[in-house]
Amino acid sequence: MSDYYLVEYAQGPAWVADKRRQEQPGWHAHAAFMDNLVEGGFIVLGGPVGDLEGDQALLVVDARTEEEARTRLATDPWVNGVLSIQSVRPWTVWLRRDQGR
Repeated sequence: MSDYYLVEYAQGPAWVADKRRQEQPGWHAHAAFMDNLVEGGFIVLGGPVGDLEGDQALLVVDARTEEEARTRLATDPWVNGVLSIQSVRPWTVWLRRDQGR
């Protein structure tokens, strides 16, 4: 069983090329949705990959199955519009820094 799932996002068909990430349609609804998932412990880490305005983002989610990860993220106001889910893959953590340091 994996520890987490890695979710890779890419820009979707509704992404507006001449607008920054936080200026995309529905930004506030997307941000509120993500904040709720963080507060509930579902999202462990997340954000854009590379350049802040780049075309990919990555999430680490605490889900039991790939289906659970996909189902919970499917209601994101940005999914299948501004963003699309490219992959959901299991991730087993073997190395971890001691949190007490």
